[in-house]
This record gives sequence, structure tokens and C-alpha cells, in this order.
Amino acid sequence: MISILVIGCLLGLSAGIAPGPLLMLVISETLQHDIKSGIKVAFSPLITDFPIIILALFLSASLTELNQILGIISIIGGCFILYLAYNNLHIKAVELDNQEIKKPASLKNGMIANALSPHPYLFWITVGAPMINKAMKENIITALLFILCFYICLVGSKIILAILTGKSKSFLTTRPYVYTIRLLGLLLAIFAFILLSDGMKLLSQS
Repeated sequence: MISILVIGCLLGLSAGIAPGPLLMLVISETLQHDIKSGIKVAFSPLITDFPIIILALFLSASLTELNQILGIISIIGGCFILYLAYNNLHIKAVELDNQEIKKPASLKNGMIANALSPHPYLFWITVGAPMINKAMKENIITALLFILCFYICLVGSKIILAILTGKSKSFLTTRPYVYTIRLLGLLLAIFAFILLSDGMKLLSQS
């Protein structure tokens, strides 16, 4: 149970602070308006991800007995996490000067940006749903805690970054931020290889 919750925190924290469309929107809104506006964008995944999770769980449940397909999904998930890890390990800093947007952002803008991004779909179908199914083997509480840990770290980290950006616009270019992302990238790489290993085992059983 503890390991599943730790993985939930790791995935949520990494998704929360790594540069991407939603984080850029959080930064843009904070810089152009205020911290409160950036925080509104940070909450958007709580709304847009729900139907994605339901879809991912439905697809996962229909494939429960198909080890070959589950193995392929696990390998795809491992490759996706490895891709995120690679981006984290090679990051230098976030450029703030190019984060201007023409229209004021809001919760609606954040929802649109997150819903149109492929990352939530890829994550929940290839990584999130299998992890929930694994947690369900413990009990439903573990599965719910996995989701809770993920979103606390995802949304919480974006809120913290919005506050830090609002108070010190140069924070995202500092070494501590870059080193934190690189450390998370290393941890993600380890988790990616675990997923790849699980995928190969499932394929060998098919």
C-alpha cells in the first residue's frame, strides 16, 4: 500500500512541476493577472480528468484477462514515463519571457488546455488505470488514496509554483527548481523500467 501511495505522489509531483501546456498557462495567468488566477488554472485537472479516468478504467477492466494486450499497454506506459523522465533530466530552466497570451486565462482556459492535451489520456490509460487496478487488489481505500495522493501533489505543486512565481518571477529559472525536476526525472526513469519489466513479464505469460 505504501509503495503505491509513494508512486502516486511521485507521479503527481512530477506532472505538477514539469513544464507543459498547463504549467505554462498557470505561469502566464499568474504573471499577467495575479496568484489567484494561476491557482484557478491549477485546479482544472480535477474537473477535466474525471471522465478520462472513467474511460481508462472501463478499457482496463475489459482487458483484465488479456495478458498480451495488458503487457503492450504496460510497455507503452513505460515508454511514456521514460519520455517524461528524459524531458525532466534535460531541462535547463523555464523561459518566462515567452509565456504571454492574448486573452486572460481562467479555469475555463485551463480545462480546455488540459482536455486537449494528450498527456492525461496517455497517463490514465497506460499508467494510472493499471495502478488503480493494482491498488484495488489491496482494497478500494488504497485505490482512492492513490488517486488522492496523485491529485494533491499535482494540483498542490502547481499552486505552490503559482505562488512562488507571483512573489518571485525568477524562481522558475533557479537551480533548485531545475535540480528538483531532474531528480524527479531520475525517479520516473526507475519507475518506467519497472513498468517495462512488468510488460515483458505479461507478454511472456500470454
